[in-house]
Amino acid sequence: MMIRRVSTTSSLSATAFGSFMKWSFKSSHFHGESLDSSVSPLLIPGVHVFHCPDVVGIVAKLSDCIAAKGGNILGYDVFVPENKNVFYSRSEFIFDPVKWPRSQMGEDFETIARRFNAMSSVVRVPSLDPKYKIALLLSKQDHCLVEMLHKWQDGKLPVDITCVISNHERAPNTHIMRFLQRHGISYHYLSTTDQKKIEEEILELVKDTDFIVLARYMQVLSGNFLKGYGKDVINIHHGLLPSFKGRSPAKQAFDAGVKLIGATTHFVTEELDSGPIIEQMVERVSHRDNLRSFVQKSEDLEKKCLMKAIKSYCELRVLPYGTHKTVVF
Repeated sequence: MMIRRVSTTSSLSATAFGSFMKWSFKSSHFHGESLDSSVSPLLIPGVHVFHCPDVVGIVAKLSDCIAAKGGNILGYDVFVPENKNVFYSRSEFIFDPVKWPRSQMGEDFETIARRFNAMSSVVRVPSLDPKYKIALLLSKQDHCLVEMLHKWQDGKLPVDITCVISNHERAPNTHIMRFLQRHGISYHYLSTTDQKKIEEEILELVKDTDFIVLARYMQVLSGNFLKGYGKDVINIHHGLLPSFKGRSPAKQAFDAGVKLIGATTHFVTEELDSGPIIEQMVERVSHRDNLRSFVQKSEDLEKKCLMKAIKSYCELRVLPYGTHKTVVF
């Protein structure tokens, strides 16, 4: 594998940058070089990702496009797989929206995309572009939902949560239901057991979203649902599969005396739990753990893994690589 990486730093004062189905990228927070927004309020951050056949001159053309409009590149990542004629890049830059209007920026990058026959060319300006609209699906376990709601409330999850959908009924006086009501997020309980009707209801509820998060949703989504939705669905599951299946996998793993537990966040495909991986995390457990601490560590890992994956997705760090892989910058 050959990796080409270009890193640049700027001395210019500026603001902080602070699907295997259809890949639609919409980003928010930038986590590159930290800049003081009070110094130069005219400059704002942008992100651009590019995926095309590999030829000479791509980096130069993209860099010239940004520089010609008075923009300044803060960071640039390039990946060219060995023995594969394909190019991936992600650039972080600052620019003056007066000198380079947002609509013109889109047209400029689109011109380059046509020139290089790009499979994907996406630019995001967090302070000008709308956030992702997402729907959350879950079953009985709610640790991932609670984590996402708290991160969203603290402004650390760059999305707009449109609704929460579950096949498990929750009492109206619970902490979660009160939180959702307080913030105007609708909760939809799907009472039917007819899988086709459930998926029809979900499709109606999520039709205006940009992607779906399965925050421990324990039902399998059919191929017809995935095709009908047509956008990305992101899932989190524990790393005890495939060794420990069925009911109480954590207890099975605990009883087996495993020393490593993990969590995987991936895109959902028709093949169960086999979609392209976005993020994975592991943690050691030992003979000192009881079942309670074992389960707690597993749930904490799932929350961290899911949050990081969603953050990477929203920051345009995740691109498709072949059929079963991802590039995560």
